[in-house]
Amino acid sequence: MQMHETGLWNARYDTVRQRSLALAEPLSDEDCGAQSMPDASPIKWHLAHTTWFFETFILERMEAGFAPFHPAFRVLFNSYYNGIGEKHPRAQRGLLTRPSMREVRAYRADVDARIARLLASALEAAPRAELATLLTLGLEHEQQHQELMLTDVKHLLAQSALLPEYVAAPLAPAAATPLRWLDFDGGLCEIGHDGAGFCFDNELPRHRQYVAPFALASRLVSNGEYQAFIDAGGYFNAALWLAEGWDWVCAQKLSAPLYWRRDDAGNWLEFTLCGVQPLDPHRPVTHLSLYEADAYANWAGARLPTEAEWEFAARAELGGAAAGSANTLGTVGTVGTVGALGGASAPGDWLHPAGASAGAAARTGEGTGAGRGLRQLFGHCWQWTSSSYAAYPGFRAAPGALGEYNGKFMLNQYVLRGSSSATPAGHARASYRNFFPAAARWQFSGLRLAR
Repeated sequence: MQMHETGLWNARYDTVRQRSLALAEPLSDEDCGAQSMPDASPIKWHLAHTTWFFETFILERMEAGFAPFHPAFRVLFNSYYNGIGEKHPRAQRGLLTRPSMREVRAYRADVDARIARLLASALEAAPRAELATLLTLGLEHEQQHQELMLTDVKHLLAQSALLPEYVAAPLAPAAATPLRWLDFDGGLCEIGHDGAGFCFDNELPRHRQYVAPFALASRLVSNGEYQAFIDAGGYFNAALWLAEGWDWVCAQKLSAPLYWRRDDAGNWLEFTLCGVQPLDPHRPVTHLSLYEADAYANWAGARLPTEAEWEFAARAELGGAAAGSANTLGTVGTVGTVGALGGASAPGDWLHPAGASAGAAARTGEGTGAGRGLRQLFGHCWQWTSSSYAAYPGFRAAPGALGEYNGKFMLNQYVLRGSSSATPAGHARASYRNFFPAAARWQFSGLRLAR
């Protein structure tokens, strides 16, 4: 690589890697080693697994005289790559008291130093291009884990009777914003990434799809609106629920979104990364399953959008402008300081979804393109769609173990669009496809109505 290229790669690599460490700073070593449920992972595991990715897919392939930092890490921190070999059971990641956090930090430092040496080496053109491709994927992968670190630690802290704060930060009251219906003519449109710049393979190939005329709500469903659904007995009305969802909600004995609770006076509170807060009626409802989102939409006389409708509307709103985000996880700094956010925003602005007030417009790119007035497209909540997670026509997984990244999960999951307050800014784009099982609700998942 040329010297200026090496410097740019080093800066980008260091920024992402240091941000992951910064996310662990507010936590104790005990916090970092605990696992709250099988679907979540300990912070220590996230820090080690993202390092394993660089060691396995870059150093093992390209470093002369490669030797692993520790042979056992190949199994302990392999997530789901069957092509690599054995894996430690996901549900038992919290039992890994060793390696310690100190040893995981040493592992990260060792791999980081070796990546830097590889970047500085005089590689031929073909290995140079391969290195750039793998580095990009590794950094995008780590940024995905940065959001998971926040959602996993939120779930963990919520299990404690102490209900501790991740970061002490106030959540300012949100202003009320009227909901409007915006009509879209639909038609034959192009869906998916155009292939210019990085994207994940599940965003490809771009293809044409017919979208019938439809309407979308101008903003996300709010806490106050969802509370009205609860007050109307929505959790106890089988007619509103998908059959599988009704069985699920009855088996789980649920009557509210994850993290909602009542105080002694019967008032609703919400557990957030900033601790327990009074439920803000004008912030978007979040931590919903697909089942809950669909039941609410039925109650409201509407439905969930398809992912094609969502992307069609998002592209119309953005008009070629880049999507924005409240989260600046690409910057370096300490999580609990304003300086870490790269601006004057308070930490609470990206630790919890904000309201659809005028100040939030920058998160959608609104006003910079051919906007229709869609708000909260990005940087607030992932938005459930009614679309099953499936391959686009012509999809081809990458060869080898890296081909397991997305394609093998295209079954029994649903697509979410947009991005959340915890999503790194570079992951907010109109073609991005997130996906989770219908019962998942520990992510920042909300809903936008369609009809």
